[in-house]
Order: sequence, then structure tokens, then C-alpha cells
Amino acid sequence: MHRIIYSVIFYLALPVILIRLLIRSLKVPAYRKRIGERFALQPMPQGFDKNKLTLWVHAVSVGETVASAPLVAELRHLYPDAQIVMTTMTPTGSDRVRMLFGESVMHVYIPYDLPGACNRFLDKYRPSLLILMETELWPNLVHSCHQRGVKLLLANGRLSEKSAAAYGRFATFTRNLLEKIDRIAAQAAPDEQRFIDLGAKPGQIEVTGSLKFLIDVNEREKQAYFSAIENTKRPVLVAASTREGEDEKVLVAFKKCLAEIPSLLLVLIPRHPERFARASKLSEDEGFTTVKRSDGGVVEPNIQVVIGDSMGEMLDYYSIATIAFVGGSLVDTGCQNVLEPAALGIPILVGPSQYNFATICKQLEHAGALKTVKNELELAESFSTLIADVQARQEMGERGKQLVRENQNALPALMKLVVPLIQKA
Repeated sequence: MHRIIYSVIFYLALPVILIRLLIRSLKVPAYRKRIGERFALQPMPQGFDKNKLTLWVHAVSVGETVASAPLVAELRHLYPDAQIVMTTMTPTGSDRVRMLFGESVMHVYIPYDLPGACNRFLDKYRPSLLILMETELWPNLVHSCHQRGVKLLLANGRLSEKSAAAYGRFATFTRNLLEKIDRIAAQAAPDEQRFIDLGAKPGQIEVTGSLKFLIDVNEREKQAYFSAIENTKRPVLVAASTREGEDEKVLVAFKKCLAEIPSLLLVLIPRHPERFARASKLSEDEGFTTVKRSDGGVVEPNIQVVIGDSMGEMLDYYSIATIAFVGGSLVDTGCQNVLEPAALGIPILVGPSQYNFATICKQLEHAGALKTVKNELELAESFSTLIADVQARQEMGERGKQLVRENQNALPALMKLVVPLIQKA
């Protein structure tokens, strides 16, 4: 009954959802393309063979797609004849799938969680296993897979206190949903306990660690653009994945630091492409000499701010950082991925909103690799203190690298759950 009510509400909300999609497409035109895929109305891709083993991996957007890369590579290695279908919800996620995997996987948008759309999708692709990354729990999708015998694995499972409280308001509905999932691979013990509190059975769930620790930073050939910045020997503050309302705070902190360290360079990287132009204008309005990464020219000594308006270069940006601030944390959006700078040995600063990476932030802070700041004033103070203390930066960076090295076992632990499910499918 709960799922029927949910479906009716979803159908009633569909006009609003489509209007919102079109509004978003005013800033990101890709949102108005391939809309048929969101209802599983797309034609079948050429060469698709329904008789072959098909494995489906769903990653909502960029972060989950990047985290899934080692898993997808391992699936391709173990099952070279299998067809891998990847779904995302966003155009940026779609772009990242193409960037990471090329034509080796089939990408489509995941259908809306409507019974008809889910069943059409399953009729088309006939997957044996669906791997859901993190907390993508869609009631109709889970129900349809369960009815058809499609094995379900929640991988890299993460459940913040905030999300657990939201699911807990619908306790019976959530318990019935979790019971239909074959296995849950939780990132950490707190995630495991929250899933159990919501109704998952202890034998159904296992802590395997986070795939996000699997970051390949070895033998990266640095592009000339970033090498040129590095060769200037200027101290560089990288403010990565900033969200709406956060750019202004970073620029306030930077201005305070610039008064003490005139050679300082800020690389400001908004989380979403539609905000690149606004971030550039904010910087210029504050009086900073500003260029965009897309300009492609040499960053002259008089340049104070570089707007990172490119996709797929986050590790390149971090590679030139003296200090990294990870965004989504000075506004209440839960923080973005703190492990990329940690893997590169960069000292990390974050704001207080960390629920998306709560366990990992605690691990890094306990190790001495990360510091939490309350606001832009504390951010400025921490920037200045660390810029002046080379030894403190080196120690923070090494502790972060060490923690990442110590947590590289997530993939083999996850595959111990994946392989038996495929064998049973």
C-alpha cells in the first residue's frame, strides 16, 4: 500500500518534475536532451544481446561515477563477455561515464521511479545484477527487480544521520524496501548500524570500506598549464567543488590572506558548470584580477584568481595546491570528496557541514590530516597559519596519504559479495 501511495504521488508530481527539468535546461541545455530515456522509451543500442550476461551499475552523478570506476574495471576484467549498463541522473554524470569508460559500457539515464518506466527498462536490458552506488534507494525500481529475480547490491553504502532520520519517518516502508535488497556493502560501522536500525538484517549487510579511497594518483603526467603555475613557486589555495553561497565566503577569506601574502593565488572551482560564469563575475566584482582555466593562457604574476571552469581535472587542480579547501561544507550541503587532496598529500580544510563524508572527515581529522573551520574568518586564519608553517603542512599531507594507503581493501571486500550474487543470478 505504501508503494502504491508513493507511485500515485510520483505520477501527480510528474508535471512539476518535467517543468523543473526544463528550467534546469535553461542553464544546462543537456537536461532537455534524451528525455525519453527518463521514461525508458529509448531504442535499444546497436549490438546489444539480450542473451548475454548484463550487469547494471547505477551512479547518481559525478562523485558516485568516479567511485564506481575501480568496480567497473574489475567487472570488465572478471566478466569480459558481459555487457555493462551504467545509469546516472545528471548530464555531468553522463559526461564522466564517457570520459572514464568510453564505449566499453553502455550509458543511459536511469528511468524515473515509476512502475511502467522501471518495467520497460528491465524488459529492454534484462540485467542479472543491479549495483546501486551509495544510497540510491528507489522503491519501484527495487520492487520490480526483486519481483523479476534481479539480484540487488547496495555498494559503497552510506547513510548519514540526516538521511537515516528521513527514512525513519517511514519505518515500515523503509524496512520493506531494505528487505528486498540482497546484500548491502556499507562504508563504515556507523553506516552499517543505521541500516540495521532501519530494518536491514545483520546477515544481509557487511562493512567493506569506501571505494572512494581507491584513488590512482601515480605517474600522472601534468599538463603544461598546471606545470606552469607550479613552476612559479607561488603559494596556491585550491577551493574545490564550492556550492551556491560559498564562493563569496572563500573570496572573503582569500582577501584577508592576500593582505599578508601578496603572491597568493586562489584557484576557485565551482561544483556545477552553470555557476562558472557567476563565480568569475563575483571574483571580478571583488576587485581581483581573474582568469578562467578555459582561457588557456599562461597565468601571469598579476593574476590573483583562476576560475576552474573545466571538468575532469580535479586531481590536476589539487596537484598544484599548497592547501585545499573542500567545498559544500561552509554551506549546508554536506561536503564534497576530501579523499582526492588527501591522496595527493595536501593539507585539507573543510567547513562544519560534513554529513556526506562524515566518517571519512572524522578519520582524516583524527589522523591530523584535516582541520574543520567554522566560517570564512577561521578559514582565513587557517590558510595564513598553514602557509607560514611548512612543517605543519608536510605533516598533515603525509598523514592524509597514509590514511588513504591504509584503506585500499574496499574493492576485494566488495567483490566477495558481487561474485556470489552473479553466480546465483
